[in-house]
Amino acid sequence: MYFKDKKGKNIAWLPKVGAMFATLLFALVVLGLVDRKNVEVREVEVILTDLPKGFDGLKIVQFSDLHYGTTFFEKHLKNMVNEINSRKVDLVVFTGDLVDKNYTATSDDIELISKYLKEIKTSLGKYAVSGEEDSELFTTILNQGDFTILNNDYELIYKNSNKPILITGLDSKLKGYQDIDKGFSYFNTEGYNSNIFVISLVHEPDSVSGILERYNSDLILAGHSHNGNIRIPFVGAMSKVNGALKFDQEYYEIDDTKLFVSSGMGTNGPGFRLFCRPSINFFRLSSK
Repeated sequence: MYFKDKKGKNIAWLPKVGAMFATLLFALVVLGLVDRKNVEVREVEVILTDLPKGFDGLKIVQFSDLHYGTTFFEKHLKNMVNEINSRKVDLVVFTGDLVDKNYTATSDDIELISKYLKEIKTSLGKYAVSGEEDSELFTTILNQGDFTILNNDYELIYKNSNKPILITGLDSKLKGYQDIDKGFSYFNTEGYNSNIFVISLVHEPDSVSGILERYNSDLILAGHSHNGNIRIPFVGAMSKVNGALKFDQEYYEIDDTKLFVSSGMGTNGPGFRLFCRPSINFFRLSSK
């Protein structure tokens, strides 16, 4: 088949271009369906000069945004737990959106998710904050999984010395439950250490601006953005969501604060990823 331009000349290449475009589009769709299940472990050495020497070498795993019931089910949960336990970590943190809002979890689902989360082993503890899609199920499952929920709360963590670090957690800003002052209320306690090393957990990364206006945090771990789900090389995320309009990428440095944003484990929306694989984040903290 030939096409003619305005001068009547044959244009034989148009069907070929169309076929090439269709082939490319099909390949991208297939790649996107593969990428959403192709989990990577992002291993990062994080150098923090103010890290107490007793915590040098601290190993932290972050996982986020399971959206259980979409593209994330039991076999993915089992593999994730095995990956975490194989690294013999000190802390494990979960930064929200456990069960997808469009999935109705059964009592068997609740028991199953709780069982696997309980199997996660750490030397210093397991902590979590909730996301905008989390309901009462979040509290039930995380408590049964032996996680400490830090929704607008904090805890002191000790290791190899009497000098602790502070871990703070904030509830979801999009749900209207976030209270930064309450989450950092350690700094209103008697005898607090103004120079204490701080790790903060949030779901929506754009919460960071509100935190740093009032408090110091050395390391902030967030979720929610999925890093955009679809990222085009040299362009970035094709779409952004409320709560991650400013901070959607994997890593930022804001003055002396390091912010890591998880790409999540599950998917939301159309259940599609492209050049943005689901991930488990594995951090090794170092003072050197």
